Amino acid sequence: MGSTSTISLCSHSKFQLRRRFDSDGSRSDLFGYRAPGVYLPPVVPFRRRCLVVKSNGGGSRRSASSRRVYRESQSVGSVVAPVQQLASFVVPAASFFAVTFVMWKLVEKLLVPKKGRMTSSVDSKAPEQGGMKWSISAGSNLLSGFGAKIERESKLKLNDFAKELRSFSSVDLSGRNFGDEGLFFLSESLGYNQTAEEVSFAANGITATGIKAFDGVLQANIMLKTLNLSGNAIGDDGVKLLCDILANNNGIQKLQLNSTDVGDEGAKAIAELLKANSSLRVLELNNNMIDYSGFTSLAGALLENNTLRNLHLNGNYGGALGANALAKGLEGNKSLRELHLHGNSIGDEGVNALMSGLALHKGKLTLLDIGNNSISARGAFHVGGYIKKTKSLLWLNLYMNDIGDEGAGHIADALKQNRTITTIDLGGNNIHAEGVTALAEALKDNSVITFLEVGYNPIGPDGVKALSEVLKFNGNIETLKLGWCQIGAKGAEFIADMLKYNTTIRVLDLRANGLRNEGASCLARSLKVVNEALTSLDLGFNEIRDDGAFAISQALKANEDVTVTSLNLSSNFLTKFGQSALTDARDHVYEMSEKEINIFF
Repeated sequence: MGSTSTISLCSHSKFQLRRRFDSDGSRSDLFGYRAPGVYLPPVVPFRRRCLVVKSNGGGSRRSASSRRVYRESQSVGSVVAPVQQLASFVVPAASFFAVTFVMWKLVEKLLVPKKGRMTSSVDSKAPEQGGMKWSISAGSNLLSGFGAKIERESKLKLNDFAKELRSFSSVDLSGRNFGDEGLFFLSESLGYNQTAEEVSFAANGITATGIKAFDGVLQANIMLKTLNLSGNAIGDDGVKLLCDILANNNGIQKLQLNSTDVGDEGAKAIAELLKANSSLRVLELNNNMIDYSGFTSLAGALLENNTLRNLHLNGNYGGALGANALAKGLEGNKSLRELHLHGNSIGDEGVNALMSGLALHKGKLTLLDIGNNSISARGAFHVGGYIKKTKSLLWLNLYMNDIGDEGAGHIADALKQNRTITTIDLGGNNIHAEGVTALAEALKDNSVITFLEVGYNPIGPDGVKALSEVLKFNGNIETLKLGWCQIGAKGAEFIADMLKYNTTIRVLDLRANGLRNEGASCLARSLKVVNEALTSLDLGFNEIRDDGAFAISQALKANEDVTVTSLNLSSNFLTKFGQSALTDARDHVYEMSEKEINIFF
């Protein structure tokens, strides 16, 4: 007699995964499980099915006992429920893993190249070795295929750079970081180049080794006039190599070697080059490590060189001894026009020696930068003596020293006699109202100075009052820098009153003076008056709020002949309302007079 019974799935260790076919012969997307004696139908969402388990020895008899079993299976939930839960979990999970495995194999076969198919210039030169190639270089431990791609892209970029060198007269390749190897590749485009006149290779990771790329190239190039290698750590060794190459070059007139780790040995090599080279006009050696010994070598070269026009030595370590050495070189030099010695700590003794040498200088020096050199009032006295004697100096920078009121008096007395200096920078010198008053008196008799910088000095309202009274009707100042002078709202009143009468000031800098709304309102009243000179007004960092912005906007609208084209109100306390008012005023001016005002918030 046949019998039926329920069988646990755990008793069968092997399952067969088969795809079910519908009655019409089409293939279903659901899977069922079949094992000897057990069949698990596919799980259909939101439909509940019962698991029917048939024994192998049951035959084909379908009697009342089978119906009884069916009813029992329906009633005994403790046996069927676990099977249903297991089937509902296993079936979709198995489907997911099976499909994922098949898709992964297909993707792997399609995307991963076969061994030996990928080639590169490196592979064609070196025999293949098993395993992955590693390197200690940062970022180089990558798959060979990716490395080849990077190499191809790098060569394409270098080819583009080379085309620029062959196509344009001025080429800026700074900050591309192509290193020594890239320079060797690009230098070939400079040989017998008839196009490029200015080339910058600044900040590209070039070392002394890369300088060898110029050998045989710069000797053949007669068109290149400017070569910039700043920001590359070529050091003394690289400079020596470069000087040996340039000894036979007659084309380069401007050589820029700023921040290249040049020391005294490199300066000596450059000095020897200056003795033999007759084409170099501008030499920049800013922010290097040149000490007294290097300054002495360069001073000796100045005695023999008669072609160098500009010498830049800012940010080195010359000191008083270096300045003294340069002074001796300047005595016999006739060609130098600009001398930049900013930030060399030459002090009062150094500036004394330097002024003595410049007084005997046979050439026509037009620019002197001795800012940030720890010069006090005693040093300013010597500078004043040179100012009285010079007949060629146009530009003088004493920025960020400590000459004080006494030193400002020495400079003021000298300016009364000088009729050549047009630009003078006395910013950051601890000058107060007394010192700026002396300078103002000098401007009464001096109509040559057009640029005056006295910013970063605590001149206060009294100092700006003395200066404003003179500038109402005297002087020829076009650019006036008064930033960080602590003039306050009271000082703004004096400035505003001066602007009503002054007809020369074009650029006015009043940054960080604590003007606030009161000072802004005073300046706004002066803007309502026709001023045909003022074009740029800087009021940044002045704690101006919306009320001050409203006053300025109304002034701009009221003056149809306003000449201001640039108004800076950045770093103040303006909200969207104040900014909107200024924007409306700008648009109004443009609609009425077609004049554009650039307003910066």
